[in-house]
Amino acid sequence: MMQTWSSWKRFPDVKTGENVEAPIGPGVYEVRHTPTGRLMAFGHAGNVANAISELKFDGGVSTFARLFGREPLVSQVADLEYRTCAAASRADAKITAQRLKGLRQTAWRRRMDLGWAARHPR
Repeated sequence: MMQTWSSWKRFPDVKTGENVEAPIGPGVYEVRHTPTGRLMAFGHAGNVANAISELKFDGGVSTFARLFGREPLVSQVADLEYRTCAAASRADAKITAQRLKGLRQTAWRRRMDLGWAARHPR
């Protein structure tokens, strides 16, 4: 069973020795670009703190960057914030992440449909 989302926290700057405040166990995480609200990373992991700390957005090459073949997504780590949600098991975290992804896709489709309907009145 999933817990509730944590509050949004500023993404740590490893150059100054800051650490991620996240579950050491299984859960779900989100990272967003604070000024725009754009979702930068989303996923589930057996160790959420480790997964977040391995994300690299400021010039480093991480598994995330290699998977998507992208250049660094943001220029300032200070512009990022994250939140987490602990899970009872890795399987629960995976199921919850899939469910959240499905809900987001449904919401996005509805938003797009509403935009299309507004541009094409009957």
